[in-house]
Amino acid sequence: MTGEGAHISVVVAGGGTAGHIEPALAVADALREMAPGIRVTALGTERGLETTLVPERGYQLELIPPVPLPRRPTMDLLRLPGRVRRSVKRTRVVFDEVQADVVVGFGGYVALPAYVAARKSILGRRAAVPVIVHEANARAGIANKVGARGAARVLAAVPGSGLPRAEVIGIPLRGSITRLDRAALRAEARAHFGLDPDAPTLLVFGGSQGAQSLNAAVAGTAPALAAAGIGVLHAHGPKNSVEVAAAAAPDAPAYVAVPYLSRMDLAYAAADAVICRAGAMTVAEVSAVGLPAMYVPLPHGNGEQELNARPLVDAGGGVIVLDADLTPERVVEIMVPLLRDAERMAAMSRAAADAGHRDSARRIAEIVLQTAGVER
Repeated sequence: MTGEGAHISVVVAGGGTAGHIEPALAVADALREMAPGIRVTALGTERGLETTLVPERGYQLELIPPVPLPRRPTMDLLRLPGRVRRSVKRTRVVFDEVQADVVVGFGGYVALPAYVAARKSILGRRAAVPVIVHEANARAGIANKVGARGAARVLAAVPGSGLPRAEVIGIPLRGSITRLDRAALRAEARAHFGLDPDAPTLLVFGGSQGAQSLNAAVAGTAPALAAAGIGVLHAHGPKNSVEVAAAAAPDAPAYVAVPYLSRMDLAYAAADAVICRAGAMTVAEVSAVGLPAMYVPLPHGNGEQELNARPLVDAGGGVIVLDADLTPERVVEIMVPLLRDAERMAAMSRAAADAGHRDSARRIAEIVLQTAGVER
């Protein structure tokens, strides 16, 4: 496809959180691989993570006024129409400047003005820009519900998102995850973190900021895990710390606690099983690399984290433990027998990998190019 992307302009709208930005950038990377010369522009706001992540990946970032959507009736709701108008006006300017052919939205407060701006102007002076909507969560948010009306294609990570005409396609992930060969990187990854090269190893993380309940429950299992010959890599969050009890034996596998994991690829390669939250991106990555997991959904919100993990659990790739039920005893009861059973871990690993979508970014990129009129 060399050269075929030279006259195509794609706008990705997924700013705010990593859960919106990373899928957008994964699709952008796939588009560049498939159509060298393609122009990809990312929409964002000055207060989102995209101000750092997008330039680091080499993409043009255009800032628009944010449009946060109030979850409850407040005075902010009265200001919403004005905010939307200002943001839509600026977004239309961006579309004209980059001569957008397709808009790909991933939800959140950056996507809403993009969806509205992409529609044909009331006076007919401006043609509509085709929209592709991707919903990562088990339950669609307001922005994507708006965007799905009249979208050229509607894509979803899992069934039952609530969006009409949704095609289940998974979540687009960066190449360092989808192309990860855990077995080939295992020795390097264990050495990088100072882990035992041969012991069954448990990876624990609770998102970029950590999770207090996961930290307390797993740290309390340190003596039992050490006695069972199990090593631990525990990312507790930059603002948290963990008190790890002394191991029962001096030659026990290491319990390595770190504030943050900048190399998730190496963390996944070092691990044999995972304890984690069940955000959409986390579930997608853990399943894509084929790791058995104990998912502990956030106890807040509308229950979407449990819904994110349910298809993987039903396929046999993990288990769900509610936050209220998470104790050191529960961790030992589930994880020690699992990590000492190589045959069961292999079966769960296959189930997780089979239920994941490693090729989602490429499939979405193909849909974008088809929508832009590029024949494959």
